[in-house]
Amino acid sequence: MPVSARERTRFRRTAEPGARARSRGIVAIATLLCAAMLAAGCADKADDASTIIRTTTNIAGAGVVGADRDTATACPTPSAPDPGGATRTVTHTAGVTEVPADPQRIVALTSSALDAACALGLWERVAGAVTLDGDRPQPMYLGYGVLEVPSVGPIGHPDPARVAELKPDLILGDIAPAAGGYEALEQIAPTVLIGAGGSWQSDFAAYAAGMNRADAATAALRSYLTEAHDLGDDLNAAQSQASVLRFTPDTIQVQGTETFAAQVLSDVGVQRPTAQRAESFDIDRADLATKAEGDIIYVMFAGPDGEEYGKQVLRSTDFEELGAATDRRVFAVDDKIWHTTGLTAARAVLTDLRNSLNGYVTD
Repeated sequence: MPVSARERTRFRRTAEPGARARSRGIVAIATLLCAAMLAAGCADKADDASTIIRTTTNIAGAGVVGADRDTATACPTPSAPDPGGATRTVTHTAGVTEVPADPQRIVALTSSALDAACALGLWERVAGAVTLDGDRPQPMYLGYGVLEVPSVGPIGHPDPARVAELKPDLILGDIAPAAGGYEALEQIAPTVLIGAGGSWQSDFAAYAAGMNRADAATAALRSYLTEAHDLGDDLNAAQSQASVLRFTPDTIQVQGTETFAAQVLSDVGVQRPTAQRAESFDIDRADLATKAEGDIIYVMFAGPDGEEYGKQVLRSTDFEELGAATDRRVFAVDDKIWHTTGLTAARAVLTDLRNSLNGYVTD
């Protein structure tokens, strides 16, 4: 709803001077990123658009976070399976399935399933996965190796015939695909479907159970939460109110408490502006002063069209009058990381926060 009379909202920290000085000592400066190169044939592909990663450090005044992300260690070494026999019974949203105790050929029907395999060190056992729209078939935060994983169709529409060709011994997904449903998948290999609508941590635990890595998942989540808590202490996160916006081709979405990004911010202890302490909602430019302001504003773009619309908003007078914009504390983050689910993605968000929460755009 348009706001007829607005006062410019400014969020100021209440930390004592020493803490403020420490926090402002961390300045996020995104650096230029070179062309993305696969392990072989780098020079020959240098001019291929499919091998180039964004090199800008600024999008309409917003500093780009994570442009120089190091993905070499995104996926750890393989974790050990839970103790037991050759198979294990798993209860999931579609039924009860006998799965191999140590699967060797996994098909991931969601990006979060691929993320879970990465987080547990099993990404090299992924025989196939659904692919994303755009110039990259898989999220780049998982590393370059996942680009070589064979496709079983676009996300949301996997092809059971292509799945069968890969001869998997485990299939992981959230809901049954339209083509044949759960029964078609079960005829190919043991299939675990986790359902939809859970928290990202419960989803990760469910995928891990399907891979017989419940113990490894518990340890990994505990390590993540410890890292998030420690990071919050290091950055005096409780003194910051972070606004999070996502631009689609025609809307400005405030990312509410149910979103993945908001949950990770909460794990770190970052506060949200009062207007954003509820579920997600859309706003228009007239609402920016009352619904989008914060000590810092994180923005993400849903594809090229979302970025184009986002640029228009970021360059508008309504946005430029926000305190965070005036203070040069607006940062653009990767939509495929901040608007997904998974432990590997959550760790990537922690890195982004470490490099930006107390930072200022300098270029």
